[in-house]
Parts: sequence; C-alpha cells; structure tokens
Amino acid sequence: MRERLLCLLKHCSNLKHVETAHGFMVRTALHHDKLLLSQFIETCSSLGFSAYAHSVFSVNSQSHPHIYVFNTMIKGMTLCNSAFEALLVYKSIGRVGLRPDCYSFPFALKAVVDLRAMSLGTQIHSQAICAGLESNVHVVSALIQMYSSCARILDARKVFDEMPLASVCSDDVVVWMAMIAGYVKVGDPDTAMDLLSRMPRTQTDGAVLITWTSVIAGYAQMDRPDEAIAVFRKMQLENVVPDEIAMLAVLSACAQLGAFHIRLGECIHGYVKKRGFDQMVTLKNALIEMYSNSGNISNALHVFVNMTRRTVISWTTIISALAFHGLGTQALDMFSRMEMAQVKPNDITFIAVLSACAHVGLVDLGRYYFHAMKYRYGIQHEIQHYGCMIDLLGRAGYLAEALKLVSEMPFQPNAAIWGSLLAASNIHGDAELGELALLHLVQLEPWNSGNYALLSNIYASAGRWDKSVMARKMMRDKGVRKMPGWSFIQVSSRTHEFIAGDTSHPQFDRIHGTLFTMNEQMKTAHYDPINEFDNHDSDIGPASISYCSSF
Repeated sequence: MRERLLCLLKHCSNLKHVETAHGFMVRTALHHDKLLLSQFIETCSSLGFSAYAHSVFSVNSQSHPHIYVFNTMIKGMTLCNSAFEALLVYKSIGRVGLRPDCYSFPFALKAVVDLRAMSLGTQIHSQAICAGLESNVHVVSALIQMYSSCARILDARKVFDEMPLASVCSDDVVVWMAMIAGYVKVGDPDTAMDLLSRMPRTQTDGAVLITWTSVIAGYAQMDRPDEAIAVFRKMQLENVVPDEIAMLAVLSACAQLGAFHIRLGECIHGYVKKRGFDQMVTLKNALIEMYSNSGNISNALHVFVNMTRRTVISWTTIISALAFHGLGTQALDMFSRMEMAQVKPNDITFIAVLSACAHVGLVDLGRYYFHAMKYRYGIQHEIQHYGCMIDLLGRAGYLAEALKLVSEMPFQPNAAIWGSLLAASNIHGDAELGELALLHLVQLEPWNSGNYALLSNIYASAGRWDKSVMARKMMRDKGVRKMPGWSFIQVSSRTHEFIAGDTSHPQFDRIHGTLFTMNEQMKTAHYDPINEFDNHDSDIGPASISYCSSF
C-alpha cells in the first residue's frame, strides 16, 4: 500500500488529488511515514500549494520530527519562492532536537541567495563548520554558489581553495563546476577558463559539457565573441560533444561577430539539423539573429518560415532583423502577421516596430503604435521607445515635435537620444538644435572626441570662430584624444584591419598604389571626394548614429 500511495502522490495534478491522497494517508495512519510525508510535501510544492504543505508539515514536525522531512520542506519553500519561510523552517530544526545534515545546508543557502541575506549566509557557513561538514562536496558547492551569487568571489575562492586536496578529485568535479560558474557569474571568464583547463577530467560527460558551455556563454556575455568561439574549438578538440545549450552559446557569439564567422554559423546550423535540434525554438531564434547580423536576411527569413512553433521572441527577432536591414515595410507587415497569429507583443517588439516606422518614414503609423502600446497592449513606455519615436520624428523633419517629446518624457535624455537629434539637425540644417544636442553630448560623453569636433564645426559653420577655437581648447584641456579612424574588410575568410596612419600591413605598398590609381581615375572623371564632405573635421562619434539602429 505504501508503494502504491507513493506512486499516487507522484501523479497528483490538482488540489483535489492532493486532498484525496492526504485523507487516505490520515485514515490509514501513514501520515507520519517520513517518505510518504516528504513526497506529499514535494508534490504540494511542485503544484504551488506550499501553504497546504506547510500546514501538514507543522502538525507532524512536532510529534514526529525527521531531518529528511525538514529538508524536503526547506527545498519546497525555496522552489515556491518562499525563501524567508524556508529559512524559518531551517531555524526550527534545532528547536525539535535535530541537527542539519549535508542536505539541509545547501537548501538553506539557496534561500539565502534568493534573499541576498549575506550576513545570514555567513552564519550558516559557520554552522556547517561546527557540524564538521566544511569539506562535504554538496555543502562546499552550495557555499561557493552563495558567495559568488552575492558577488563575493574572493570568499567563494577561499572556500574552494580550503577543500582538502584529497577531496577535490574526479568524483568531486561538482565543486570545480561551481567555482567556474561563479567566475562566469561575476564576469571573469578568463579565470573560469584557467580553472577549466586544470579541472580533473571525469567520465561524467554531462558535467564536463555544462562547464565548457558555461565558459563559452561567459565570454559571449562579456562581448568577447572571438574568445567564446576559441573555447568552443578547444572543446571540440577535447572530443566533448556539444548539446543544444552549447550550440545556443556559440551561436550568440557568432551573432555578435556578424559576417566574420558566418561560415561557422552555417556549420552549426548544419550540425543542429543533423542532431535533430532544428525544432528547438530557442536555437531557431538564435539562428535568425545570427543570419541577420551576418547580413543574410534571406536565410534568417527561411529559418523563421520553417519554424513549426513561434514565440513572441521569434516574431520580435525577425521583425528586428527586417528593420535592421532597412526593410521597414516588410517588418511592419510581419508585425501585422504576428497580431493575426494572436501573439501578444512585448516591449522589445515595439522597439523593432518603431524602428521599422523610422526606416520607412511612416510618422503617423509610428505615432499610432507609440500610443497603442500603452493603451491597447498595456505596455509602459521605456526610454528606448521614446528614443525610437524621437528618431522617427527627427528623420522626418518634425524637429520641434521631437524636442517637445524630449522635454515631456519622464526620463533624462541619454547620449543616444541627443545623438539622434544631432543627426536630424545635420540632415535638416537646424544649427540651433545641433548646437543644443552637441552641448548635451559633450556633458554626457566628455571622452568622445567626435562630439568636441562637431561642436567646433557647427560654431565654425555659423562664423563663430571664437567659440570654435574654445571647443577645441576644451578638448585639449580635458586630455581627450582624437581616436584615429579605422576600417576592416574580409577577403577569403581573412579579416584585414586598417588604422589611419598605420603602415604595418604586409601589403601596404600595393594597397597604397591601388588607392593612388583610383584617386587619379576619380580626378580624370572630375570627381573630388574631399568636397563631397564638410571642409572641417567630421569624425562623428557613436552617439550621432540613429537611436534605433542600436537595437
């Protein structure tokens, strides 16, 4: 009967099932059985009935206390986002004459992380030492996770280093995994990679794969995609077979690099199909982003069209991709299809939609969507939405309305918003707005040499030479250095970078000769590239790029 009741509890799916099972346990005097009671608590917690579980636990914990049941209750509370109540249960262990074991501490430390209760975490650490469990792998792993989650990575490393060498062996790779994950969490993938290279190799392929994937994701999250891909290649050399999560991490890195790793992205796409991962929505979304950033919008559309299931992220990704490629009309048409599919858009979706309106110049439609997102969809405007709307109005020449929106929005305008106004003022020849935008940019980005140069130019264009010289002097006085121009191209899968004034390229003489020939041909055709631009410095800084292009 006991085994049948355990099976029944595991298959409960609603409150009525739980109440029936509980009644049967009471009638048959099995409600004090530690295994059945623990399974009952676990079932209640997984179904969201933590209050019911706690009431049954409270009745039994006084008369028939058992650490196994207490541990299950603490775990259940943390799963139900009731970290405070979980810690209250942990504190009550001593009051009923029990002692925490190697499972009590990890569950309690998880609650500490949820509450960011660092002082309580250090107390629990001391209690684990008093209990003689400071070398237990489960406790050590939980302590490392707790300290690193609270940005106390040095304390986490101290716990790791104090593990007896005899204990840190291949069977205890979980401790190494926790430490590596901790470094990734605090944004230090280099140290994580160093630990990974020294981690004992085991037969636990899953554990090794998780750790490699963590490091790859760490580099990608820190905007270091080249290193992420290098780690992926090392993983392959170690004969570690990537799974769908590893594929997702490396695709994220490929998306950051754009066209420079399109071949690797295509190989991963082929691998995804071969392994049967091609119906995973998250991977499909990553492939759309990767192809879009690589400039291959047709492949991105092909991936999207062949998806059997699409989430709001899928729709938003393809709308963003189309808008990014200047296909505003197609992006807005895709948004209409999303609405017809009854998929509710989110705040990121509307950034893409407003960006598409800006590319096409549909001011009225942009105004409609800007208001509809709040009053029709209940989505509050964020600074990014204001930025896109200001960019749309500025591009279309509605400069006064754009400036009015800046003054009315409940946010302080950032450099990107003033940058879009600067771009609009240059397009439509509004020197007064350009001066206002540049003055704010100089304050927000004092290190950006392009802002000072543009401010000097706008004064010079207006004949205000004294202020033009003052702007240049301000730049020198603040020690701001003008960054040299640079560019790069890819030829035969090799990337070539060029920096102004640099002569170190091995084919410099040949390149210089070709440019000289091209210049002579342009002169023959009476084309003067210098006069096509402003006679003054025009090294525009990042902030002058349109706002929505950064999303």
